[in-house]
Amino acid sequence: MLGITKTITVSRCAEDCFLYLSDVRKLVEWDPAVSATRKDSQGTVAKGSYFTVRVAIGILSVLFRYIITEYSPNRRIVIAGRSSFLNVNDTIAFNESDGQTTISYRAEFHFKFGLERLFPGLADALEKQCQLAIDGLESALTKTPGEAILSARNARADANTLSALRSFTRHGYVTGRKVWAPVSERMLGRHVVLTGANSGIGLAAAIELASAGASMTLVVRDKPKAAQTEATIKQATGRTDIQFEFADLSLLKETDALIHRLLAKGQAIDVLINNAGALFNEHTVTTEGLEKSYALLLLSPWRLCERLLPLLKNHDTPARIINVVSGGMYAERLNPRRLNLTSDGYRGARAYAQCKRALSVMTEIWAARWREHNIVVNAMHPGWSDTPGVQKSLPLFRRLTRLVLRSHAEGADTVVWMAQSHQAALSTGKLFLDREPRSTYLLGNNVESEDDRKALERRLQYDFESTLMAAS
Repeated sequence: MLGITKTITVSRCAEDCFLYLSDVRKLVEWDPAVSATRKDSQGTVAKGSYFTVRVAIGILSVLFRYIITEYSPNRRIVIAGRSSFLNVNDTIAFNESDGQTTISYRAEFHFKFGLERLFPGLADALEKQCQLAIDGLESALTKTPGEAILSARNARADANTLSALRSFTRHGYVTGRKVWAPVSERMLGRHVVLTGANSGIGLAAAIELASAGASMTLVVRDKPKAAQTEATIKQATGRTDIQFEFADLSLLKETDALIHRLLAKGQAIDVLINNAGALFNEHTVTTEGLEKSYALLLLSPWRLCERLLPLLKNHDTPARIINVVSGGMYAERLNPRRLNLTSDGYRGARAYAQCKRALSVMTEIWAARWREHNIVVNAMHPGWSDTPGVQKSLPLFRRLTRLVLRSHAEGADTVVWMAQSHQAALSTGKLFLDREPRSTYLLGNNVESEDDRKALERRLQYDFESTLMAAS
């Protein structure tokens, strides 16, 4: 047996440190020897939770099965790791004093097959590996990275259509995460309003943000969807205090009613995530006389952003608006005359992309306008994810790409990062993919005119007011 003990002291409370370290999935953020992690057990992290972890030990890549054998909140965690070549027991103790927490990390390695005798340098290699890991942990808990920038790798990818499209697949996510900064921030006391939270990317984001301690208001269409969503989040996080609001956001009257309820509650909003959406292959007109894509994907988030401003502005730390768009918008140039289409020549994918393009433009306009109110406004696109919308509305696309599509959690990752990390609050008016700002226009094509940008706002205001007047 080889035992190695490392100790660090950080300016974080014991609860923050405990929650970060007990989620074994986070190992990939701070231990350079870990290349992949996965939580295999159901429910919140606790005693008995188990994980799969891939670790590089010298020239070997070893799969470990980790299980939490002791879980004493804010005081001590014991994690047992088992593999074909060696077993490891990690004991992590926490001691908080005067606003600082001392973390004692002891790893005990039990070798199989006499490996310690076959490889006499193994002990020294593990000592160095443990030091790199503890250095990474200290950095994860103490350092705030600078503003996210476009990497040279993705700059090259964006210069070529095929390379850019490849970065939309799971390949882009897997490659990107190798260099991402850790996210150890908690979200206690921060209020998140998230639309479209009952499935796909929205549900995955809701689970992660709830796990981070955020106060959550989830907007769904009806009580059955809320009940299902609540049960899923409770199973994953143990949280039972999620708030729900009901609204069909393709109906402007319901959108406005939602806004009035949120304003009446008066609870400040730290993060507004406009995620609700769908792609309608068939031309559909709402009961208010609007093409459904236009109402749901553009008019609704536009109204939410504009009218919820009193709950977002002038916080001590920047409030955040996150608009979920789509890579499909790269194929469209903004044209306000193509919004609210009639059935003549209607194509669902084009209507969807045009609305997402318009929302991306509004993101830039709001970012410039609301900077003085301490609000950052950014858009993101999740890459190609295997969402319920893709499964239902783009079956051929899914059949062709299903082997490279991202999971819901992978598609939601950048949403969570934008809501949670200090780093993301340093940017405004950007479009993010895999935690990096990316070009809004692929290869410089489909750039709209300044006249069309101005016409967009006039069109949105006119259509909203006309619709509500007709309904009254």
